[in-house]
Amino acid sequence: MFHSYRYFCLSSVSLDSGDDGWSMKVQAEVRGIEGYPAVLPCTFSHPLHSQHSSLQVSWRLGHVVVFSCTSRPGASACEPGPQQDQRYRLEGNPRQHDLSLRINSAALQDSGRYYCRAEVAGREHVSFEDKMGTRLRVEAPPHILSVSVQGSQQTGFQALCQVQGSPPPDVQWLGPDELLQEAQPGALVQDSSHFHTVSQLTDVEPGQQYSCSASNPLGRDRAALYVLHPQPMPHPTTPPVVLLLLLLVSLGAKGLLLVGVGGAILRRR
Repeated sequence: MFHSYRYFCLSSVSLDSGDDGWSMKVQAEVRGIEGYPAVLPCTFSHPLHSQHSSLQVSWRLGHVVVFSCTSRPGASACEPGPQQDQRYRLEGNPRQHDLSLRINSAALQDSGRYYCRAEVAGREHVSFEDKMGTRLRVEAPPHILSVSVQGSQQTGFQALCQVQGSPPPDVQWLGPDELLQEAQPGALVQDSSHFHTVSQLTDVEPGQQYSCSASNPLGRDRAALYVLHPQPMPHPTTPPVVLLLLLLVSLGAKGLLLVGVGGAILRRR
C-alpha cells in the first residue's frame, strides 16, 4: 500500500551515552502539515544482551507519554497498550533499532517537543532516552473561525476577525475599494497555545461592507461582512435590535448570521 507523507526533517543530532553502550539518533526538528501523517525519526543502538530481551518503547510530548509499546523477542510488531490512542504507532521496528513514531492526521495541537525512550524490560537502569528531543512544528493554512462586531452607537463599533493557522496569518481589513487596515503586531492578540490570531478593526460604520483577509505561505481565507443600519425602536419599552450582520465566506463553505451584538448562529451547508 502506498502512503503519502508530508513532513520535512530539517536536521539530525546524535546522542551517545557512555553507560552500557547506548546511542541514539533523532531529528532536531520535523515540519508537518495539518491533516497529513508526520513521522518523527529515532534510531538507536544497544548492548548485545538486549537483543534477546523484551524492549519497552515510549514517546512523550513534553511530560506526557503519548505512545508506549512492548517489543518481545520473535514478535513481528511492537504491542501497544489497550488504551493507546490509535493516531500514534511505531513506523520503525525496534528489533532493527528503529523507534520512529508516526502520527496520523497531524493537528496544530500536536506541535511540541517529543522524546523517545527504549528500556530493557526486567533490568533496572538499562535504558536510554534522548535528552534534546525532536521539535514537531505542524503548519496549516489560515481558517477564519468567526467575524463579529462589538460596541454601541455611543462608543462606536469594532469588528473582530478570529483566525486559526500556522505560521501566524497576516490579517488585513478591506473596504469596497481599498485596503482599510493591515494588521500591525500591536493590533493583534495572539493565543499561541491554540494558534489563534484576533484582529480588530475600529470605526466600523453601519451601511458598509468590510472584508477580513488572512494569508500565510500555505494559503488564504477571506470573509465579507455587511453591517446594516440599526433598526428603529418598535416600542418605547422594547430595546432596539442594534445590528443585523450577514457573514459571507468566499469559499461558500459556511455562513454566520449575527442578530445583535454578541449573538451568533452558525449554519453550515
